[in-house]
Amino acid sequence: MTYENLLIEAEIKGIRVKEIAMYPPLKGLYKNNKILINLKATTDVEKKCILSEEIGHHETSYGNILDYNEIENRRQEVKACRWGYEHTIKINDIIAAYEYGATSAFEIAEYLEVTEIFLIDAIENYKKRYGHFLELENNFIYFAPYLEVVRKDTLLDYLIV
Repeated sequence: MTYENLLIEAEIKGIRVKEIAMYPPLKGLYKNNKILINLKATTDVEKKCILSEEIGHHETSYGNILDYNEIENRRQEVKACRWGYEHTIKINDIIAAYEYGATSAFEIAEYLEVTEIFLIDAIENYKKRYGHFLELENNFIYFAPYLEVVRKDTLLDYLIV
């Protein structure tokens, strides 16, 4: 999924997206079917990560949640982030990255066209959701102590080495 794909998805959902100069540290903002993305996000990879989270706000949030002193606002932020991570980086995408040969956070992020921070946060999200590992089809996906994908049919070889 590219930034352009997400822009099309936003349009289909009736969301207008505009890139404007914003005060740092704001990277993006969602309100009333409008998403603003900070012009300081210079790459499509960074914009994709921001847009994904902001669409997550469209899908999961309500009201003004800018005051993070309110616990409900923090909960809504977590839901929006979770939606963004899981929509942009699916477990099968991680498996595909490993099958491609990407093993470091940098390589996987580059393969998935996301920032390393977004990838690391997505992995943390999956670790909270599934625990330290997940069995999926013919693979074990380990989220801790570090990300690794092991095919079941090679597990014995992996343990012997």
